[in-house]
Formats: sequence, structure tokens, C-alpha cells
Amino acid sequence: MKLLEGKVCLITGTAAHHSIGAATARLFAAHGAQLVLADISAAPEARSDLLTLACDVTRPEDCSAAVATGVETFGRIDAVVHCAGIVEASGLLDIGADDFDRMVAVNLKGSFNLCQAVLPQMVKQGSGAIALLASLAAQRGGGLVGGAHYAAAKGGVLSLARTIAREFGPNGVRANAICPGMTRTGMIDGVADEDINRIAAEIPLRRLGTPEDVAGACLFLASDLSAFVNGVTLDVNGGFHIH
Repeated sequence: MKLLEGKVCLITGTAAHHSIGAATARLFAAHGAQLVLADISAAPEARSDLLTLACDVTRPEDCSAAVATGVETFGRIDAVVHCAGIVEASGLLDIGADDFDRMVAVNLKGSFNLCQAVLPQMVKQGSGAIALLASLAAQRGGGLVGGAHYAAAKGGVLSLARTIAREFGPNGVRANAICPGMTRTGMIDGVADEDINRIAAEIPLRRLGTPEDVAGACLFLASDLSAFVNGVTLDVNGGFHIH
């Protein structure tokens, strides 16, 4: 059964092969979606079922252009999965103003820019599903690889998803957030094996997450399986944070 047959899905943060965005794109393609893939380092490509675009999510005009090109090519945008983001491990007192601004610009403002760009189209259609990638760090107050500025930005993403859910639900648009725990992507490059093993030992499932684990949650939220799911925070952390 192909859960996204006939649907057009826009996914950000897809250029790195071992990223959540790339894993989500592969899974969505397997489920029949037509894809609009946007990444700051993407090489433009166009096929009958795929459009790849360069997009800096901190720039509202880039987000608007990605949505407009996707609609021009495929006629609509049925789902958005926003995976683009950055992380930095710093103590609060070591975070400079520029560091804070960049973290918020990419992780929170980028989410806002993309949603603001796509919502008019979804309202026009009378339907749409938005899934925003937040983080366990937003729930627990930072983490091994994310400092206070990262946690604060991702906390804002949670609030943004809930606000969109409440405001645009009457228009047939659903918005939800996903909070992955520690996941084996490039974001944990440089973390010592002993630290990774220590975290894994504290997770009830005794392993770190994979990009494919998170992609499965994205598929659920983008598909009609979640037709009555709106404004939720979906944890994908192996039971590390149960609340």
C-alpha cells in the first residue's frame, strides 16, 4: 500500500545522505509521493516525480520561491516536512549573540518562513499537513549536542506547530511536531563513542535512533493515517524521555 500516492510533498534538509530529510525523501518516494526537495546546498534537478531546489530557509523569498515552483510544477503542495536545521553544543555563558541569532534564524525563523510561504496554498486547497522537526532538547532543556540556544529555538518550533494547528485547522490544515532523541545523523559527528554508548544504555530500547526511525513518523503525519491528528508533539526517542 502506497500511503502518499498522488500527493505532493515538500521536504527540506535533504542534501546530506545520512540525514533525516534524506531518509524521509527516500521513504516518501517509495510510497508514491511527488517530491519537492529543498536544501541550501542542493543541486537543481527536475523529473516527472522530483524537483530539487536550492533554498536558504532563513530567507523568506527562498521559501516562497520553493513553494511557488513546486506548485507551478506539480499543481499543489499536500504535505511539508521541515527537517533543515543546525546544532551546536555550547554552555549558556559561552553562547555569543551571533551564535544565538544564527541558531534561531535557521531552526525557528526557518520553520516560520517555510510555513508562512506554504500556508496560503494549503488554505486555497482546503487541505494540507505540516510536520516540523523539533528536538528532545526542547523538552528536556538542552542535551549532549544541543546548547541553550538550540533548545530554545526548538522549543519555539513546538509552539509554532501548535499555533498553526489551532489557527489553520478550520481550513483543513494539520500541523504537528516531531521530537527525535539522539539520532545517528551528521549532527552527532564528533561526539565521543563513550558518550554515545552511555546515552544508548539509558534508552529503554538500548540504541540510538536512525534517520529511518524518524522518517517513519514523518510518513505517518504526512499521510491520511493521521487525518485526525493535529497539534501534537510526537516523540521518537526510544523511551528515553517518557512524560
